[in-house]
Amino acid sequence: MKRYVFIVTDRNRSSIHVGMSADLLKTVAFYRQMPNLFFDSAQQLTRLVYFEELNTEYAAVQRFNIISKFTRAQKEKIIREVNPDWLDLSIGLDFEKVVYTPGIPMASHLSFR
Repeated sequence: MKRYVFIVTDRNRSSIHVGMSADLLKTVAFYRQMPNLFFDSAQQLTRLVYFEELNTEYAAVQRFNIISKFTRAQKEKIIREVNPDWLDLSIGLDFEKVVYTPGIPMASHLSFR
């Protein structure tokens, strides 16, 4: 089963949080539904700015431990390498899920009204 190591931030990029999940979209949705659970209201971690997909839980735990020990500058560097504008990557993940559902023809997802 796939595992994900991810980094989320707030809109001002003042807080950076590293996490690990088996279901990335569900985890990001949880962060959005419970914005004040982990941090105060000024630090609502709702933007997924980095993630890695790993094949095993062991590999994910190892990578999580490495990234968690990074300094802020190191975390910013790996984010900028793949996402220089710090865009919310969860939007693209949601779009992929909506646009392509196995077994349903692509044309049925699109509506041109």
